[in-house]
Order: sequence, then structure tokens, then C-alpha cells
Amino acid sequence: MNIKVLYKSFRPFQNMYAVLVARLLAMMLLFSISRFIFYVMNIGFFNNMTLSRYALIEFGGLRFDLTGILYLNSLFILLSILPFHFVYQRIYQNVLRWIFYITNGIGLAANMIDCVYYPFTLRRTTLTIFDQFENEHNKGTFLFRFLLDYWYAVLIWVVLIFVMTWLYRRIKMAGPQLKNKYVFFFSGLAMIYPLLYLSVVGIRGGFAHSTRPITLSNAAAYATDPKDVNIVLNTPFAFLRTLQVKVIKRMEYFKTEEELNSVYAPLHPAGLKDSMDKKNVVIFILESFSKEFFGYYNKDLDDGKYKGYTPFLDSLLGQSLAFKYSLANGRKSIDAMPSVLCGIPSIEVPYVLSQYSNDKVQGLANVLRQSGYYTAFFHGAPNGSMGFQAFSKTTGFNDYYGMTEYGNDDDFDGLWGIWDEPFLQYYADKQSSFKQPFFTTLFTVSSHHPYVLPAQYENTFKGGKLEIYRTIQYTDYALRKYFEKVSKMPWFKNTLFVFTADHASAQIHFDKFNTSSGFFDIPIFYYEPGNDWHEYRQESCQQTDIMPSILSYLHYDKPFLAFGRNVFDKTSVPFAFNYLNNNYQYFEGKYMLFFNGEKSVALYDYQNDIYQKNNLLDLEKEVVANMEKKVKAFVQQYNNRLIDDNLTPEGPQAPVSK
Repeated sequence: MNIKVLYKSFRPFQNMYAVLVARLLAMMLLFSISRFIFYVMNIGFFNNMTLSRYALIEFGGLRFDLTGILYLNSLFILLSILPFHFVYQRIYQNVLRWIFYITNGIGLAANMIDCVYYPFTLRRTTLTIFDQFENEHNKGTFLFRFLLDYWYAVLIWVVLIFVMTWLYRRIKMAGPQLKNKYVFFFSGLAMIYPLLYLSVVGIRGGFAHSTRPITLSNAAAYATDPKDVNIVLNTPFAFLRTLQVKVIKRMEYFKTEEELNSVYAPLHPAGLKDSMDKKNVVIFILESFSKEFFGYYNKDLDDGKYKGYTPFLDSLLGQSLAFKYSLANGRKSIDAMPSVLCGIPSIEVPYVLSQYSNDKVQGLANVLRQSGYYTAFFHGAPNGSMGFQAFSKTTGFNDYYGMTEYGNDDDFDGLWGIWDEPFLQYYADKQSSFKQPFFTTLFTVSSHHPYVLPAQYENTFKGGKLEIYRTIQYTDYALRKYFEKVSKMPWFKNTLFVFTADHASAQIHFDKFNTSSGFFDIPIFYYEPGNDWHEYRQESCQQTDIMPSILSYLHYDKPFLAFGRNVFDKTSVPFAFNYLNNNYQYFEGKYMLFFNGEKSVALYDYQNDIYQKNNLLDLEKEVVANMEKKVKAFVQQYNNRLIDDNLTPEGPQAPVSK
């Protein structure tokens, strides 16, 4: 009789362990659906997708989903397997249910946020997102605008939440099936260890004792194209895996400092002249100004009919020193600041958010300030936005001029800062009040999402197929008005102007910019009134070249440190460097090398094979060996100098680790 009762009460698919597994599997399903949504919403970034390629992505993604879901549900799992009868009580089960809803709802929300945020960063969101926006004072406004602009993502998230709650309720638990509380306790206690062991194994990503916990880089094993790693991953995994990660590690590719410096050294010698040529220097960092928006760079597009959206800047380019393959060193505004102003790139984690951001650096402002220049940084955003005010102070700028100093909130765009046109006029007036020589930098704001215009220009700038085109036209117009004003000022002809962008835009229309190199294509050009360079070199340059080029052009009379080259020296070897999809990307000559930190994984003739269809890794072994040696030296110099606080010529000359 007792056996019959036990048999009838035993429901193997409704016991606490089976139900727990079923609910976690339901989240695995929803994460896979989220991955597909991520792909569909960003399909333009993943060219030539095939069924087999996507199947590999989904298969690999299961491994990362399991880890992410186990992370998210660690408390839920622990509370679900406690060997006590009270776990079946309604109140306790309701508490468990809400823990499940909240933690997994946040995980799904993170995945949906990346569905729309990915075009801006081209990577899954990590912990650095909080540091990046910690200085924004109007976070509520940003959030409201984000929800308004991407309402469809919010709607999809709501649908996913509905499915999650429906599945949770459908997976019902019966019990306790062992009525004797002592038998239940000891049998449950015996189950805790293997369940926790399996959870740890799932989080680590393998059974073997030697298995290292899987990280973001492991996604490359399931990526046919390096970009695919961002589909393989999920945002909760990327976020949680970077909670305590120290990205910057000491490198030992070269065992002696002499060998290392013989391959690559960031130390630049003093100028040959006895005294500096103290011209004024003005740098414009243009928000999201991709090279794609310029007619000058794209005379081949639309059968030669493409005019672009920057007529004024195009006119300056015709009188400037410019480069066909000019590249950003990063994908974020905070990547650009150290690259442009200090000659220091960012690898994986933005330099300004790393634990080494307080290292002693030189920077253009500091060097020129010590040489008798007045230095000032201008950014029309609310003071402190993006941490630019603090960065400008630590790198030697005398003064910072932001929205507070501007003093007229009537010109506030409601989100990012003062409209570019009035702020550039203010900039011109302030420059005219400065004693020469001066060095100033201005970071524009108006060509930023949500790409709105001042009311009086709504019908003036028509734009085109991309939303950003109108604001690009507006900022170009604002620069025209600025130059009309300053061209009449006495300091104008004694000034070197440098133009660049912080990063390429998230909005892409032409396919040639939707590549691993195209994601970093930005303008970099040098203009000096009265000096008609009219030179368009068929070579590469990068943001970190700006500091050594300016200092060398001014004949700065002391050595300095920067991870770039002097573009005015035609004997220097053009190269560029950036980081994407867990690969170092190194450009030299016509080649682009992908190096994952351990080995080279691809080589492309990026100038002729624009869409990177022909991997030359096995065909150009000598080129690969040469470029790999250089990228190793670059990375070792960068990492070890950051770790040793050795970013100035007089810094501690720490020996290379043995």
C-alpha cells in the first residue's frame, strides 16, 4: 500500500530539481531568441551570413548563455534547493518567483539594450559603461530619450518578459514528494554538493581542473568572422565577466629592453632646431564625423557623383595635408581624448577608465603649456560630461570652457549641450581674447544621436538617407561661420589647425565602411592658412600621430613620448593601430593584420581587398612575421609602460620582465 502511494505521489518531472532545470532551460531559450534579435537588428554589420555560420554562433552561444544564466540565477538556484519543506510554501515560492523575474528581466533588458547600443561601440557592453557615463548630470533625460527613440526595443523586451513569466508558471512543481522531513533533509543535503559543483562547472565553462573560466576571448572559437563574437556573447556574461578583470597585463614577447626598442619605441627625439616655432595650435574633435560623410574622400562613390555632406570641410581639405587611410584608435569619445591629445591609444578598456588613468602623462597641453603657451579645452556639454573636464585638467589645460562658462541655456539642445553654431562663435571670441601663442581644443556636440537641429534650421539642412546627415551638414555650416569670423582676426594666419573626429559614426550607408577597417575611418588633416599643402597622401595615419606631428612641426626642443609618428617626416613608416573583437588590428603599408595576443589570425590587403574576402595569412608569411613582430612590440610597450607608470621620457625606465 505504501509503495503504491509513493508511486502515485512521485512525479519525476515536477520535483524541485527537474523544475529548476526546466526554468533555467526556459531562460536559455529566451537568451537564444535574444541573440537572434540582436543579429536581426544589427544585420548590416554581419555581411554574408550563412545558415552554417549562424548555427555555429548559436551553438557556441549556448556555452556563454549557460554561464550568464547561472551567474544571474545563483541566488535563485541556492534558495531553490534548500532541503527544507518550507520551500514549498506559497509565500516562499512567491519570493523565489520575483527573484527569478527581476534578475532574468534585467538580463533580458541588458541584451535588448545592446541590440540598439551595439552600432555605437561594436562590442558587447561591459562594466565600463557606468564609468563612461558617471559624469553625466542629465541621466534621466538620456534614459527617457533612449526609451522614446528605441520604443520597439522596449516593446520586444516586454514581450520577452511576458513569455518568461508564462513559461515560469507553466513549469509547475509538486511536492514535497518525500513526506518525511528527515529523509527529505538528508537526501536534499546530499544533492546540494553535486548541484553546486555542476553550477560552478557551468560558470567556469568546463569540467577539467585546469580549465580557466571562459572569458570574452573564448567566443572567437565560434566566430567565422571576428565580428561574430558579439553575436556569440550575451550582455550579462560580458558585463559580469569584466567585474574584476584586469585587462592590461605585462607582456614578455621580447626579453630585453634593447630588443624591444629596436623593433618599436614610442620615445621621440627633440627637434633639430635651437628654438620652437611657436605657432598657435587649434584642434577640432568632431563628434561622429565618419570619413563616409565627406565628398573629398569619396569621389568614387555613386559613379563619381557623390558630393557628401561637408562642403566647407571639403574645401579646406583641398588646401590641407590629408591621408587616404586615416583611422581612429577607438570607437568611443573617451578613447579619442588620450589618443588625440596625449598620443596614448586605448586597448579593450578605455585608457581613461583603466586603473592606470592616473599615470603621469605629458600630453600636448602640458608640453605646450611648459613652453609658454596658454591652453584651453572647449566642450559645449554640461560641465563634467564624459569626464572631459577632469581629463583636461590632468593633462595640463589651463582652463576648461563648457556649458557653465558659456552662460546661456537658451542655446541648450536639451540633451547633449550648446548647439555647435553659437558655441563655435563663442569659441572664436574667446580665442581672440587669449594671449599668443595658445593651444586650444574644441569638441563638438551637435552631430550626436538623436540628431536634432535648431528650430530655425529644420528646413535648411535636408540631409539624406541617414538621420545623421542633417546634423553633419549643420556642424559643417557652423564651422564655415566660425572660419568666416576668425579669418579676420590677427592670430589666424599664425595658426595650425588640425581636424579629426572622436570616432566613426554608428550610422553607415556605404558597404565599404562596414568593415573592420571602415569602422575606424575618420578624417585627419592639417590646415595652415597661407600654406596650400594640397597634399593627399595614399598612406595611413591615426589619431595618436597628431601629438608627435604637431610637436615636430613646431620643432619642440625636448624628447617626448607618444604612440604615433610624425606625419611631416616622409621617411617615417606609416602605421596604425586599433582593437576590435578581441583582436589587435595593425595597419602597415597596404596590409592589415589581426593578432589575438597569441598568434596572427588573418592578414588582408585592406586597400585593394576592401571587403576582406582573401585571407593572406598563409600566402604572405614574411609580411605576417614582420607585422606580428611590430604589433607585439607595440602592445608590450603600451602595456608595460602603463603598468610601470612610464609614459614620460623622464619616467621610471623599468626593465622588461624576465
